[in-house]
Amino acid sequence: MSKILVIDDESWLREMIRLALEQRGFEVLEATDSEEGLALANEQMPDIILCDVNMDKAGEGYTMLSKLRENAPTAAIPFILMTGLADAAGMRLGMELGADDYLPKPFKVDELYATVNARLRKVETVRQEAEKKLSLLRSQISLMLPHEMRTPLNGIISNAEMLAESADSLEPATIAEMSQEICLSGQRLERLIENFLIYAQLEIVASDPQSISRLRSTTTNRSAEVARKAASTQAEKAGRAPDLQLELANTLLPMAEDYFQKVVGELVQNALKFSDPGQPVRVRLQATPEQVEFSVQDRGRGFSPEQISRVGAYMQFERRMQDEQGFGLGLAIARKLVELHGGDLQIESEPGVGATLTIKLPRAAAA
Repeated sequence: MSKILVIDDESWLREMIRLALEQRGFEVLEATDSEEGLALANEQMPDIILCDVNMDKAGEGYTMLSKLRENAPTAAIPFILMTGLADAAGMRLGMELGADDYLPKPFKVDELYATVNARLRKVETVRQEAEKKLSLLRSQISLMLPHEMRTPLNGIISNAEMLAESADSLEPATIAEMSQEICLSGQRLERLIENFLIYAQLEIVASDPQSISRLRSTTTNRSAEVARKAASTQAEKAGRAPDLQLELANTLLPMAEDYFQKVVGELVQNALKFSDPGQPVRVRLQATPEQVEFSVQDRGRGFSPEQISRVGAYMQFERRMQDEQGFGLGLAIARKLVELHGGDLQIESEPGVGATLTIKLPRAAAA
């Protein structure tokens, strides 16, 4: 049973709407003003809100809509404005604030039903699409994860078996080398599992507007430090600290620190992996009046147009790309994170010359 919250200071209209909707099997909640409506919306989480534009105060419905959209738990609730003054300016304001529809007063019961049912159908369509995406994700993970695990597992198992069977006859240097191979394979396996889980989590977040809203409400105020640490860590692991060139201007970033660290790490690791030692990897962070830009430039093998088109979902990569130890999945995670935060990841590249990967995010509002 769908739950509908009706907010209007006219009791006769609320009663008429309640009776009409209850006849169609809806559960109806009533509020006389925006304060009571906000409390009920947060407490009951209705499926739809019907709200008068002008109650005790002119434009009170707009104020309530704005507050609901700023609050992550209620941000995605369909909101229908009811008004007897449905002028173009008012409708435009409502839509800019996030209204889903208008119901001009006076309206007939059939118009009420049509408006409510249209919103519910849209919500159901979004839900079904999210279920479809999650089903596909589960299918792809179940098919690919065991296969992707095989390479690092083979390295661990084969070396461990040899150590267990022949340790007494092996030279210390050989034992150390095999132990190092086990360690590296274990680290690769750990990263692989971590990336699969992160991507799965991001797909779930992408299907839930409330989760997206919560994600976008976080910020990082020490972005330069986070970028420097993440980039330097990757350069040190690759033995290429001298190749790293940092140009980082600290700015308020509309992304949580751990997610920004993940994005920086993936982009820098990719640049180091596909460029030769001694070639510079340039990392920049800067802000413009409209957005924050973070870029990583290398002089490596670059991307082909086909590869660029595939940086979106790891299940689209061919086997030969997956064999390159993470090529595709890490970038897919970075792109997904950036897009979930309202930004964009752009790739400029020429095979054999190098690549520049740039993320652009909207400026975070100052606290």
